[in-house]
Amino acid sequence: MSLMSPPLWSQRLRAVISAIAVAVITAAAALLAVSGPAHAAGVQCQATYTVASDWKSGFGASVTITNLGSAWSSWTLGYSYAGNQTLQSGWNGTWSQSGKNVTVSSLSWNGGVPTGGTVTPAANFTYSGTNAAPTVFTVNGVVCNGIVDTTSTPSTTPSTTPSTTPSTTPSTTPSTTPSTTPSTTSSSPPPPSSAPALHVSGNHLVTSTGATYRLLGVNRSSGEFACVQGKGMWDGGPVDQASIDAMKTWNIHVVRIPLNEECWLGNSDVPPGGTVGAAYQQAVKDYANLLVKNGINVILDLHWTYGQYTGSSSACSDATATCQKPMPDMQYSPTFWSQVATAFKGDNAVVFDLFNEPYPDAADGWASPTAEWTCLRDGGTCSGIGYQVAGMQTLVNAVRATGATNVIMTGGLTWTNDLSQWLAYEPKDPTGNLMASWHSYNFNGCSSTFCWDTNIGAVAAKVPVQTGEIGQNSCNHDYIDQVMAWADAHGVGYSAWTWNPWGGCNPGGSILITDWNGTPTSTYGEGFKAHLLTLHP
Repeated sequence: MSLMSPPLWSQRLRAVISAIAVAVITAAAALLAVSGPAHAAGVQCQATYTVASDWKSGFGASVTITNLGSAWSSWTLGYSYAGNQTLQSGWNGTWSQSGKNVTVSSLSWNGGVPTGGTVTPAANFTYSGTNAAPTVFTVNGVVCNGIVDTTSTPSTTPSTTPSTTPSTTPSTTPSTTPSTTPSTTSSSPPPPSSAPALHVSGNHLVTSTGATYRLLGVNRSSGEFACVQGKGMWDGGPVDQASIDAMKTWNIHVVRIPLNEECWLGNSDVPPGGTVGAAYQQAVKDYANLLVKNGINVILDLHWTYGQYTGSSSACSDATATCQKPMPDMQYSPTFWSQVATAFKGDNAVVFDLFNEPYPDAADGWASPTAEWTCLRDGGTCSGIGYQVAGMQTLVNAVRATGATNVIMTGGLTWTNDLSQWLAYEPKDPTGNLMASWHSYNFNGCSSTFCWDTNIGAVAAKVPVQTGEIGQNSCNHDYIDQVMAWADAHGVGYSAWTWNPWGGCNPGGSILITDWNGTPTSTYGEGFKAHLLTLHP
């Protein structure tokens, strides 16, 4: 979204769920000698059932199934509840329920599970009374039967108020985490391994081995505003190993870093007191390289740009890059991307998000969709915008002219909430490494599953889609839960706003953490963290 400084970010703050209780029940061991359908012969599996959150009238649960036998081309999970648990919505599989029996079938993108591989379908349920965990699971009709471990059941009254005072020593276990940590959720970061190089294959991102990979993580704001507000580079926050270790305890696999083109270029109109030019560039490189070294992919996002704009939805009257503008400018944006692409050429763990949130349609008064989509792609003179615009095709060309083959993200209209004509106006990319950028907040126009199915789903069926920002402007978790469920079911990645400790549920924005140690906010951060811990990239 269009942002000024942290105290003014009134559209970004949310909160997600009340206190989280975690229960893990492990049904382990190889296949027992039981009869099953002929097609399931040779199936061996392990199942781990996890309750990530329980609010006493409903809960979120996941089942991690591990293939201990021959590779699967598809899978169907089955289990039963003893009580009145009722399915509401599910993801990472096609969920259904008949009476007490629950069935989950694989989707097109996660049916293939190699030997030793895992898949984790998850869902939300309602219930009343006792929420007993299921004890018997089947995969493709064959039982994964093991021992129920009840020692990991958490306290029924976890803390609901996270610490608001950062510790000087990073804590590996946030204060809002129940005292009994489940065996499937590591409370300390895993050993570092480099993030995978990525490229586009069909409608998915894939690694160099061809494995499908989703980018799931957070935004780390500051690089777009601190440098033009006399606040140095990262607004006083750390970008060191300890801060990245805190991210890894959340199962974060991507960090989106908003940038400022004038700070990168070292333009003379940037006010004193900020980090600019070579120092700014080096700071971005150092942080991105450290994230990649730790197994976390990076999205570099052009957030604030040059060009005077005072029309509809203007965030500032400055020509200087002190706020979000409706479109990138021809004067500096192509040069910015040429330099960024040159700096990161050869490191395909880094993705380029060409422009944060285009809104040439608002500048045009929503008068001509054809002209507005043409402006987005081709730039030039655009109605309502007083400077020469750099279209997405110009920026794609600037990146590819350097020889960089990094994956590129391009957005749609209406602050990239509208992808309805994205395929018709898709820029040409000679490498084929282009994906669509989508943002989703509850105050956007496209904020229902019906709209996502018809608007975003058509794009996601053709090219990868990354939801660069998700959030909601209320102290609740209902909207981002819906977005994540839909995205999980459609193979779409997402990164939440924002990994910055600017307060809790107030007009400051969607804040994930209360301190740089990674203590989640109550309840927005708690809910997002709980969901990430049920997923794999």
